[in-house]
Amino acid sequence: MLKILPTLFIAILLSCSNSNGQPELKKKNSQTTDILNFLADDKLMGRRTGEPGNNEAAQYIADKLKSYGVSFAPGMDSYFQKIPFSVFKPTEKYSLVLNNVTFDPISDCLILSGKANFENVPVVFAKYGLVNEETGESDYDGLDVEGKIVIVLPGEPDNSQQSAVMRASKKKRALAIKHKAVALLELYQLNTPWSFFTNYFSRETLQLEDAAEGDKDQLIVGWVKDKGDLIKKELIAGKVKMTGSVSASGSTTIPKPSQNVIGVIEGTDPSLKNEYLLLSAHYDHVGTGKKGGVFTSEDSIFNGARDNAMGTAAILHAAAALAKKKPQRSIIFLAVTGEEVGLLGSKYYAENPVIPLNKVIFNLNTDGAGYNSTKHISVIGWGRTGVDSLISQATRKVGLDVFKNPAAEQNLFDRSDNVSFAAKGVPALTFSPGFDAFDEEIAKYYHQVGDEADTVDKAYLLRFSQSLAYLARLIADNQVLPKWVKGDKYEEAGLKLYRK
Repeated sequence: MLKILPTLFIAILLSCSNSNGQPELKKKNSQTTDILNFLADDKLMGRRTGEPGNNEAAQYIADKLKSYGVSFAPGMDSYFQKIPFSVFKPTEKYSLVLNNVTFDPISDCLILSGKANFENVPVVFAKYGLVNEETGESDYDGLDVEGKIVIVLPGEPDNSQQSAVMRASKKKRALAIKHKAVALLELYQLNTPWSFFTNYFSRETLQLEDAAEGDKDQLIVGWVKDKGDLIKKELIAGKVKMTGSVSASGSTTIPKPSQNVIGVIEGTDPSLKNEYLLLSAHYDHVGTGKKGGVFTSEDSIFNGARDNAMGTAAILHAAAALAKKKPQRSIIFLAVTGEEVGLLGSKYYAENPVIPLNKVIFNLNTDGAGYNSTKHISVIGWGRTGVDSLISQATRKVGLDVFKNPAAEQNLFDRSDNVSFAAKGVPALTFSPGFDAFDEEIAKYYHQVGDEADTVDKAYLLRFSQSLAYLARLIADNQVLPKWVKGDKYEEAGLKLYRK
């Protein structure tokens, strides 16, 4: 033992010295602070996707990557992945009458698209208006809906959460068109208040256009709130035959492109460099005025310092450090747009990756609503991918502890960009500033005009950024690959992606 101890002691000292010597642990406050200050400045007008401030933020991020020596991704001639977004403005004039009962616009129904006028046509109930992908059974089996109004239940069978509603909407629309219906109305039965729903969907929204989707005015599409149980107890129960009249003036679609910002650092190991860690953060926010939310006459700019200028500053901190001292595996730096309008930028990348996703070993995403503890970071996805010990090591290194899967009732894992990659099978999590619940401290700044750079603890921002960058290095250098734990909802997708 006397002979072994000095050797072991020297090895420990060398290990500590090596980790302390990592560039990410030596960076100063001024670097992350400068990035935060620029991204959350009033002149960027809240960085709303497709608007000038968002584009200026993208150029700033690209310039930073270039200054650090981060390369273009293979096959790209710039840092920008262009995305063909468009602004969708719902139809403004519409009417709906079912069995001589008038459904008033906004208060009883909401028509989103379509340009036509149909009077006294039959109304048909078609369950969820979907096809079971496992059995091939269709909710349209045995139904003749040609020239008729179709009413369906919201979302998917056994899942009426908003995410399921949005996921199923295109499929429902396509099937209704295929079966030659004239209108498709979903019966509103969601937990979200109707007023909140109509306020959100009656305004202009950014969408990722699908060329296969066709003309949005080919079919009248909307939502109906039951009136006196006419639909639920009469139509669905099969007690009456129903006729209806529906009209709409047509929607408007205006191109409004945006971009993801992508850079790559090649790893040092001849074999492992063909595997990639994907480090991501969204750089967009919600903009100004009514587009952003509740504002005042003194301030109408939603600066988004916490959400997500902090995360963007953190991955740029990592880019600078990892470019200076490269890890064994390669790193993809992905600053995504369109998160605030439905995770659209990350979804686009997941469908159009610049490097095949089966070469990506992990997605380390960073995002957050704010923080209520500067002694912690929060990990959304703790216990699911086999990297917990590395997270603990990275956070302890800078004197931070971990809140594990905070606010579980909010289902936060499926509400940030990590889920775009998890759904494809890539092990993923979101690394957030420290919070354990959505309390008053979080609500004070989350999507509020007061979320300004000067309200952020800059010393904490640095430690948060250091821990993220160091964790990225640990994962990229680790010999054991992350993987979904057995039974995880994304395990099957992972097995398919990596063919294990």
